[in-house]
Amino acid sequence: MTALAAGAGRSRSLGDNVWVRFAVRRAGRLLLSLWVLVTAAFLMIHALPGDPVRAALGPTAPLELVQQRRTAMGLDDPLWLQYAHYLGNLLSGDMGISMTTGLPVSEIIGARMGATVELAVLAFAVAVVVSVPLGTLMAVLAGDGRRRAGDWMFTSTSVVLATIPEFLVAVGLVFVFGVQLGWAPVAGRTGPGSYVLPVLALALGPAFVLARLVRVEMLAVLQTDYIRTARAKRLPPRVVYLCHALPNAVTAGLTMGGLMLGALVAGTVLVENVFAWPGLGGTIVSSILAKDYPTVQGVVLVYGVGVLLVNLAVDVALALLDPRSAIRES
Repeated sequence: MTALAAGAGRSRSLGDNVWVRFAVRRAGRLLLSLWVLVTAAFLMIHALPGDPVRAALGPTAPLELVQQRRTAMGLDDPLWLQYAHYLGNLLSGDMGISMTTGLPVSEIIGARMGATVELAVLAFAVAVVVSVPLGTLMAVLAGDGRRRAGDWMFTSTSVVLATIPEFLVAVGLVFVFGVQLGWAPVAGRTGPGSYVLPVLALALGPAFVLARLVRVEMLAVLQTDYIRTARAKRLPPRVVYLCHALPNAVTAGLTMGGLMLGALVAGTVLVENVFAWPGLGGTIVSSILAKDYPTVQGVVLVYGVGVLLVNLAVDVALALLDPRSAIRES
């Protein structure tokens, strides 16, 4: 009886724990999002017009061969049965076989995913390294009322640069720095120099969006009482800005940064095609054109899972930095 009571007490204390409720809620949301993603990927690719087997075998392939391939792939089965087989294969780690290459989709994705992740992570690092000091500097200048012209110029310029699509930035960089000046390679992944233009094309817009956000958050923090108190104590400006103001201004920046990292992963699709980058972006475009169902579904899933994991990491980081957010949600 005593053991039962102790077990019940431990269960209640576990269920009352804020972090356990937070983890359960996040895990449930992640699983639901994954199911929606998998279902959407399956339905969208099947909604595309045309026969994928005919597209893979070519217009001159005999009708018998096309029908045999359709039967072997289960494409003649009812849609619900195809969906059930698709889910079962995914749960066993099987993403299918490419219709055009005959290779396992997981092998194709594994060979190209590294190039895409490199591009997205480097672009995100450049955006953070540029945006935090720039946004902080603009906030300090605007807060002191000095160099208003510079602050106005930054605000106006950043709005324009942040709204230009990545592929237009990529085309402009190729024309100016690749074709006209010849400073960097314009295609392929041939060495350190080949990273410069694709990373800049991806990082430029997010860097200015984050810089604007950091500026706004820093301006709000600089008006708080504890910053006035720190100044009244005659602390050095670098201590006031870097040790007291900046850590309290990064919470919103972290949220936006996480969302942007997910957007950067998705944005690589267009930029990779502009620079002939050997990543997943080129793979998904060629697979859509060839109606290669398994490959398109696999790449879409990888992109979606990447975005979901980034959002989960941001939520966990925010909860660790500010436990009140976890408590409020729980």
